[in-house]
Amino acid sequence: MTERAFPRHDHYIAGSWRAPNRGDYVESVNPTTGRAWYYAARGDAVDADAAVRAAHAAFRDPAWRDVTQTRRGALLRRLAELIAEHGEDLARTETLDNGKLLTEMRAQLASLPEYFHYYAGLADKIHGETIPGSHRDILNYTLREPLGVVVAITPWNSPLLLTATKLAPALASGNTVVVKPSEHTSASLLRLAPLFAEAGFPPGVVNVVTGHGNEAGRALVEHPLVAKVSFTGSTETGSAIAGDCGRRFVGTTLELGGKSPNIVFADADIDNASVGIVAGIFAAAGQTCVAGSRVFAQRPVYDEIVAQVRARAQAIRLGDPLDPTTQLGPLATAAQRGRVEKYVALGVAEGARVVTGGGRASVDGLDGFFFEPTVFVDADNGMRVCQEEIFGPVVAIMPFDTEDEVLALANDTSFGLAAGVWTRDLARAHRVASRLVAGTVWVNTYRSTSPMSPRSGFKNSGMGIEQGTHAIGEYTRLKSVWINTGEGPADDPFVLRS
Repeated sequence: MTERAFPRHDHYIAGSWRAPNRGDYVESVNPTTGRAWYYAARGDAVDADAAVRAAHAAFRDPAWRDVTQTRRGALLRRLAELIAEHGEDLARTETLDNGKLLTEMRAQLASLPEYFHYYAGLADKIHGETIPGSHRDILNYTLREPLGVVVAITPWNSPLLLTATKLAPALASGNTVVVKPSEHTSASLLRLAPLFAEAGFPPGVVNVVTGHGNEAGRALVEHPLVAKVSFTGSTETGSAIAGDCGRRFVGTTLELGGKSPNIVFADADIDNASVGIVAGIFAAAGQTCVAGSRVFAQRPVYDEIVAQVRARAQAIRLGDPLDPTTQLGPLATAAQRGRVEKYVALGVAEGARVVTGGGRASVDGLDGFFFEPTVFVDADNGMRVCQEEIFGPVVAIMPFDTEDEVLALANDTSFGLAAGVWTRDLARAHRVASRLVAGTVWVNTYRSTSPMSPRSGFKNSGMGIEQGTHAIGEYTRLKSVWINTGEGPADDPFVLRS
């Protein structure tokens, strides 16, 4: 696949490609080369309206509305098979689009079908229950019903994976979906879109509208026919979406930012902990919401942790993410590299010290957005570089003495997405995990995930649940039905029957 593979792409609406209303397109840049490699349709309110109306019509159409739950599962299984068949193409497309390592994307695409297989298995297990009451002639039962049109707005760091966590449970529940990927990384979603028709989904069940968030994205969020918005991205944008949806009583699932602590106790396996720290902050160039950007090392092992992480950071091989020997690719956009540069300068101004990295990296033959793995010491948890999400390969390592002290430091942030703990003490592992204010806690590992495990954010890191069986509740509504089976005279109309 070359950079000339598809220079221009339209929206995917109602099973067909549709040119943008205004005829405008958004340039997308390959972050490895720094050059444009395709153009995606620049959607506006007219395009958003067309997609939502197509999804709404499909939701009401018997071709989807009356499909049995078992059949929905079969469609998801077929989709999973098609994703597996196209895995190499999808992986390469995403690497060209956001600079993630091809080795990582191959592994991610190998696991991506599991999300659809998992929810395919759940599709015909979505049901209500019969509720016992105090009157034998009253039958009370519940129904779990799909919501309608779901808008899924996804970010540039993991477009396919983060779309799958929304699409799979939404479709298993019987909804229809409009996806709005980041304007920086629309390619892999546009490659994925035709596979839904090939899998047998009726037209309009899944639609893709591309463009800017303040244009196409806002129009989708504000559309009166939308029943649910699922968003992954910044806390600021998530807050605005929640406000817009709240005024119309539209449900939201939000996976937002993080400033995750990675805690190393003195009894931990220091070699493994150092590898875990590197995985937590330098994998994917730190462009992940769960990045372990704040490391707390107990004082007896603090110097060793700093030395090991520094040495491992210096040894990381930067380069073309298509090269299997590369360990760190570019940042996804020029703007993101600029943001990381500003935060590094801010950290130095605040009094923290850079022991390795700290600037742009040069890679022979490439003009992409590369940045050195950066390690701060002499930082204070109150500094902005320790409180605000940087979304880049930048970590601050800080010492602590006691368990209570590090728990206070770890929880002293507006975020609560993830946390890591490194210890050989089983009792401490459980104790600390229970006291950390984070939706996910990893012990002696980091960045582990599974479609079966629920993921949620506390505090400013979001609301609602993705993944696992709990996600079905995010895409269904619960209805209570009461049926009087008795044939006797009516009850007193002025007395509540209970």
